[in-house]
Amino acid sequence: MEFEIKQVRSQFPILAQEVHGKPLVYLDSAATAQKPLAVLSALDNYYEHDNANIHRGVHTLSERATAAYESVRRKVKDFINARDAHEVVFVRGTTEAVNLVAQSFVRPRLSSGDEILITWMEHHSNIVPWQMLCEQTGALLKVLPMNQDGELELEKLDGLLGAKTKFFAFTHVSNALGTINPVKEMVERAHALGVPVLVDGAQAIHHLDVDVQDLGADFYAFSGHKMYGPTGIGVLYGRRELLEDMVPYQGGGEMIRSVTFSGTTYNSVPHKFEAGTPHIAGVVGLGAAIDFLRALGLRRIRAHEEDLLEYGTKLLKRVHGVRLIGTARRKSSVLSFVLEGIHPHDIGTILDQHGVAVRTGHHCAQPVMDFFKIPATTRASLAMYNTREDLDALATALEAVKGVFA
Repeated sequence: MEFEIKQVRSQFPILAQEVHGKPLVYLDSAATAQKPLAVLSALDNYYEHDNANIHRGVHTLSERATAAYESVRRKVKDFINARDAHEVVFVRGTTEAVNLVAQSFVRPRLSSGDEILITWMEHHSNIVPWQMLCEQTGALLKVLPMNQDGELELEKLDGLLGAKTKFFAFTHVSNALGTINPVKEMVERAHALGVPVLVDGAQAIHHLDVDVQDLGADFYAFSGHKMYGPTGIGVLYGRRELLEDMVPYQGGGEMIRSVTFSGTTYNSVPHKFEAGTPHIAGVVGLGAAIDFLRALGLRRIRAHEEDLLEYGTKLLKRVHGVRLIGTARRKSSVLSFVLEGIHPHDIGTILDQHGVAVRTGHHCAQPVMDFFKIPATTRASLAMYNTREDLDALATALEAVKGVFA
């Protein structure tokens, strides 16, 4: 089936606007993706017709809200091919998921001198929680290096995995470079030494077919707003036997079976990790986003984005003074670059005047910037609704940027 880009774009009303008198060219989807009508309608419908708290209410609205909420848990289970819907925990996003695993699973298993392994290309959300854990326990943080193409040096992995390694956390797709890591191989090598693994899937879940059973990861985390859903909602997948053995991350309502002043009995998984009133509308919107992605087909979306990535790479290489940062052989749809003599923040400001929205800065990946000895990059990130014309507009606007600083 042909990928009908005009039909796809028509589902995103925000793209029809002008910015500074220019048609909006939105190239910042790695930060947050725009929302299709299906998601917007699902949110409106929930608040207009079903708004109520879930699980404990016996009235009709509560029962409808509960049914909608739990149906999305099953939908996520199918989307990522988890074995059991109980392996799906709703959280605020990838960041909360990583912190949950750090404090509930890893911390009780750490002693002074133990090691946690991450990689050089991690987002701060997959660095800082582990640094905090090391400060709390006396454990040590080890880092798998990468090369100048933005690929992990996997030949050094076995030297870093050892008897002291208690956990390995790494990204599926780099948000700053677009690198797609060989998750299955990395998981297998860690598991060969009995090391459990968390994969940060925030930048992968909407670009790639994610099968958590095939990947073998013990935990997999992602955010709704990257995959065309609402902000403030995300998912932690965890193998059920591990979740069963974990202590709750937060205390409060819903995560309990009974409470007395002498003690509390916790709820079953996944509910013991979902304290308080959850983002019910966010879950409903996430379900609509999954339906939208599945209707279009991730493989068709991926083919379209790969075409854009190839076209955009060639186009930017023809812009004098541009240097691409992140040239891995396997990449997702991210084009990070520097322009000789011009700070990325200035580039982003001028591009905005031409209606082109990009992300500038360190992208919450300061170690990546330090590795390439640069303060920041300009990042154009592509999505299903982008076109070759969007990339042409970017290249034209970059020439205008150069003209300002000529």
